[in-house]
Parts: sequence; C-alpha cells; structure tokens
Amino acid sequence: MKLSKYVCGAVRQFSIWFANGTLGYPLLEEIDYTGEVLKEESSFAEQAFAIFMNNLEIDEDGNVLNYKYSENRAAQYIRQYFDKNYKADPPFEFWEVELYPVSRNSYSK
Repeated sequence: MKLSKYVCGAVRQFSIWFANGTLGYPLLEEIDYTGEVLKEESSFAEQAFAIFMNNLEIDEDGNVLNYKYSENRAAQYIRQYFDKNYKADPPFEFWEVELYPVSRNSYSK
C-alpha cells in the first residue's frame, strides 16, 4: 500500500512552507522558527510534523480532507513553543502530539 498522491502533496506542501518560514500565515508571521533556532532546537520541528500528520484526514479515495486545519494545528504548536503567552485553542490532545516510531523493517530495505 502506498500513500495517495494527495497525501504526498500535502506533506510536500507542508514541508516547503515550513522550510520557507511561511507556514501558518498569518499566525507565525512574526515568529522566526527557521535558521539557527532550527539547528539548536529541532525537536519543535519533529513535534510540528507529528501534529500535522496526526491531524491529517483522508477519505477512502486518498483525498486529503483537512489540510488547512492540520497545518493550523502545527502552526499553533510552533507559536506556543516560541511565544509563552500564546495558548493553542483548543489545547492539544494526547493523540495529536504522539510521536510514532518508524517500523523496524523499514531501515533494511
């Protein structure tokens, strides 16, 4: 089984906007989360990607149903990480921030 082209497109879009520093506009407009801070504190990026993927919903045909919502939740996390006065609304649930492992056999192929 492979991911649909729409899921691949959603991950690609999220990645490029993250890398360009344009994710979650305008929520992160004043937050510089790229550059040196990314090198020093990369765990926030791992968590943001996990939140994006954990929230992403697809239908039976592989169409992404909620890209903007998933992007916004990840952006809320980044904002909350860098702006201690900001609180995500609603607060993050456990399943949203869960970090999943890579399958054991995937490194051998």
